[in-house]
Amino acid sequence: MNNNEYALIVAGGKGTRIKSVLPKQFLELDGLPILMHTINAFYRYSPSITIVLVLPEDDFSTWKNLCQKHEFRRPLTLQKGGESRFQSVRNGLDLIETDGLVAIHDGVRPLVSEDIIGASFRLAAVHGSAVAAVRLKESIRMTDQDNTKSMDRSRFRLIQTPQTFRVSLIKQAYQIKEDPSLTDDASVAERSGHIISLFEGSYENIKITTPEDLIVAEALMNARKKNKTEGLQSYSTKKN
Repeated sequence: MNNNEYALIVAGGKGTRIKSVLPKQFLELDGLPILMHTINAFYRYSPSITIVLVLPEDDFSTWKNLCQKHEFRRPLTLQKGGESRFQSVRNGLDLIETDGLVAIHDGVRPLVSEDIIGASFRLAAVHGSAVAAVRLKESIRMTDQDNTKSMDRSRFRLIQTPQTFRVSLIKQAYQIKEDPSLTDDASVAERSGHIISLFEGSYENIKITTPEDLIVAEALMNARKKNKTEGLQSYSTKKN
């Protein structure tokens, strides 16, 4: 079985909901564009991973300029996106010529951990798919025009990325006709007849979509740095 590992990072946001002229994936977070944090997370997981970055063609020059500005030299293959996320993922998959495992990830989820990435690859190797998900924290209601109905939240999950698949499985799935109801890769694979396996994601693995998400992401990143510093100081004290 071929277990080459790929990451297909899709970053086609326009920054509308975050009220930014600059596409949200290029906004700075702790001194680096969000997208660079996302790519770094996958390289922390494995320096040998193969990354395909899908961007709107109009954003290629912006990305190259940012790479020069931040001296960002992570190896990756750049692919132009399509008119929709569906088309962008399919374009990215077209560049993967050998079988293996591919983690499809939102470019604006920069806080994904190495543990989550690793778990997605391990489980996808066994089940063919592995989709990060978290339990709902709040009560939910279903609305139907004038009526609402309480729902059992334990039966529902919030879906995240990475969504990791056997390459041959997801490439075959993306041959189906595009449909607006197919909002993520799991729904595409499911429509194609495949069973979707979920695994426990993380509440820190947020998708930066609105202005408050940037504030939360900055706070989480600062907390991680503080914990890492305190851990190193504790280790140094014990060693001495």
